[in-house]
Amino acid sequence: MTDGSTRRSVLTTGTAALAATCVGCSNYNDNGSSSSSETPASSGGSASRAASATAGEALAQTSEIPEGGGTIFKDQKIVVTQPTKGDFKAFSAICTHQGCTVNQVVDGTIDCPCHGSKFHIADGSVAHGPATRPLPAESITVTGNSITLG
Repeated sequence: MTDGSTRRSVLTTGTAALAATCVGCSNYNDNGSSSSSETPASSGGSASRAASATAGEALAQTSEIPEGGGTIFKDQKIVVTQPTKGDFKAFSAICTHQGCTVNQVVDGTIDCPCHGSKFHIADGSVAHGPATRPLPAESITVTGNSITLG
């Protein structure tokens, strides 16, 4: 091989490129803490309850979920939205594109920071790719002012 490209150099370069690509797919800010880009209603009391909530336990109060918006519960990997007054929905907080955790609910969409996918708060459907599949629905129960898992 007189052109300077050996099998070893091609494989090494390819492996380095693959590793660099994989680093770009890692989860951003997935440490269970609140993101500064979340809506103000998503901070406060709900975060401490969310850390210990299990099926049947209170996740949040209805007043903590903004109308026309939502709140992300990173520990449970769930997003709870209120598309219209009194109508509460829940979806997985894991983006269907590459598995990153969504980081904000703004202007009627649930947004993923990794590659820009956006999902409608009303049904979890894709508003903007690259994701092609909707966020899966999650089970919640609203009783009075309390939202519980399951």
